[in-house]
Amino acid sequence: MAHTKAQGAANRTVNIVGKRLGIKKYAGQVVRSGNILVRQKGTKFHPGVNTKMGKDFTIFATEEGVVRFRNMTGSHRAQKYIDVVIAETKKPTKKAPVSTNKTTK
Repeated sequence: MAHTKAQGAANRTVNIVGKRLGIKKYAGQVVRSGNILVRQKGTKFHPGVNTKMGKDFTIFATEEGVVRFRNMTGSHRAQKYIDVVIAETKKPTKKAPVSTNKTTK
């Protein structure tokens, strides 16, 4: 008679690879059209301005701009929206070079 109870084999010891879900672009980051912003299961985030949702609930940018997150108020206060705000990019203007050579007579 055994003094210790026999241990059964574990039923499922297989490691499952992660699905790589989550936020891919954070608030304030510049994105281009087609960039994936969020990979998710279900609608934890909803598409806002200049964004669309794919059939697997992936939210992607439709325009170039800056990512913004916003929380809804009122009856939709549990919803979070992702927007892409089109920012006007200012091109740096080149200034005329200042000469440092001083000629004294």
